[in-house]
Amino acid sequence: MGLPEPHSDQPRRADLRISDADRHEVADILREAAGEGRLEIDELEERLEEAYKAKTYADLEPITSDLPVAGRAPARPAAPAAVPAVPAVYGQGDQTGSASAILSSVERKGVWMVPQQLSVSAVLGDANIDLREAQYSAREVVISATSFLGSVKVTVPQNVHVIVEGNGILGDVSAPSAKVPEVLTDDSPVVRVRGTAVLGDVTVKRRGPRAPKRTLRQHLGLE
Repeated sequence: MGLPEPHSDQPRRADLRISDADRHEVADILREAAGEGRLEIDELEERLEEAYKAKTYADLEPITSDLPVAGRAPARPAAPAAVPAVPAVYGQGDQTGSASAILSSVERKGVWMVPQQLSVSAVLGDANIDLREAQYSAREVVISATSFLGSVKVTVPQNVHVIVEGNGILGDVSAPSAKVPEVLTDDSPVVRVRGTAVLGDVTVKRRGPRAPKRTLRQHLGLE
């Protein structure tokens, strides 16, 4: 039996996953309620944050349950679809590169070229390496991450195969959990993270595509 149509009387399963369109629809409901004076700005910001973090219909429903427009909340789940694999992009980049955070922070994110050998260090600081929109100088790249009383975080997309090696000395080197699955293709890159954590941590996490950031003015429909 297929999923219910928008006007079907069949009940919606609260545990089903929601889509971005469902989140945006709830956000529109919240903006309308704020415009009518039913929500204060701080309440609006808090509920918008909850809406964009929601995973299932059960997460969304309480956000608008006390609003007269709650009946406009998403009426049915979207049809299930396979998670698309983001194609890998390779280019002619540097063979080596580095990023250091000493009593400070450093970040690499957005569209950037990952060298074949990348050295990342955090000494009493934080280093954030985000590969979700990255291009790669080689099919396999190596990230040597060292943390001393600091934190190194490597974020990878679903189309990257990750190999985590290393150890912690009164610290922690951790690989991605299975919460976000790999979605690999024949040309998926390999990222080998070699971590050393001394009284600090090296953390590798897998996440889906980066969501576009929305300002409060955009949430309010002013832009």
